[in-house]
Amino acid sequence: MRVPDLLVPGSRVALVAPSGPLRDESDLQHAVDTTRSLGWEPIVGEHVLERDGYLAGSDAHRLADFNRAAADDSIDAVWCIRGGYGSMRLLDELDYGAWRHSTKALIGYSDITALHAAIGRSAQLVTYHGPTARAPLTEFSRASLRAALVDGVNPCGHAPDSVALRDGVARGPLAGGNLALVTSLLGTPYAQQLDGAILVLEDVNESVYRIDRMLTQLRLSGALARVAGIAFGQFTDVPDEPSSEQRPLATLLLEVADRCAVPCISGIPLGHIANQWTVPLGAIAELDADRRTLDVIPR
Repeated sequence: MRVPDLLVPGSRVALVAPSGPLRDESDLQHAVDTTRSLGWEPIVGEHVLERDGYLAGSDAHRLADFNRAAADDSIDAVWCIRGGYGSMRLLDELDYGAWRHSTKALIGYSDITALHAAIGRSAQLVTYHGPTARAPLTEFSRASLRAALVDGVNPCGHAPDSVALRDGVARGPLAGGNLALVTSLLGTPYAQQLDGAILVLEDVNESVYRIDRMLTQLRLSGALARVAGIAFGQFTDVPDEPSSEQRPLATLLLEVADRCAVPCISGIPLGHIANQWTVPLGAIAELDADRRTLDVIPR
């Protein structure tokens, strides 16, 4: 996999909204301010403040902003302002040629998983599952983001709040992201190749039975048959279920770990949380479940 160029003071970073709409101009202003606080120059997409229901404007306009940033050689990175839903609708018209000739970084998470999967596969380019541009950056998240994009060092490491579900050590390319998106891409040309991979997964607002269904779909599809290891992130805002239907998420994740029979931990800082790692999808990493570490191997 090719690795994007590191960002430096003055790097030009395109701010785009390929998925859901911004709440208002304050979201955009925060994204601009955060970009500048990192020493980068924000380049705002023409259509980022548009809205079409649950989409940030029409497919054509969202695509135009994204493809324009991809093809512009003066742009050093593309930072998605938010997730939501909508990036899958663009996949068949992305300018993959531009990404294949590019060494710019793509940053975002949640719905942006679809873009990570498609571009990573087509362009053989490492992309960054990290905070969206509108999200407030904690010291933790900022440090991990800079480690990945500025310093080119391990942005992950020890996850003290994680739990080892199955012991062992695994090494392989990082893959995954948002569970709903990883599952939704099955059967399409944009599905991630998980053979030999360390799979990282997170989600939000999903009931345990729905998480179960998606993980079962991944297993039945054969996608999990040859993963090297699994690191579950955070599954936040899980809706309450009637007491008679409750089943612990921890039990489900342990079942998956045992079925896959690979090193596995749960609870890494990945997902819809304030303190999150920036995870370079496609980069080689080592998962040590005994030590509860996920270390990205230096470029």
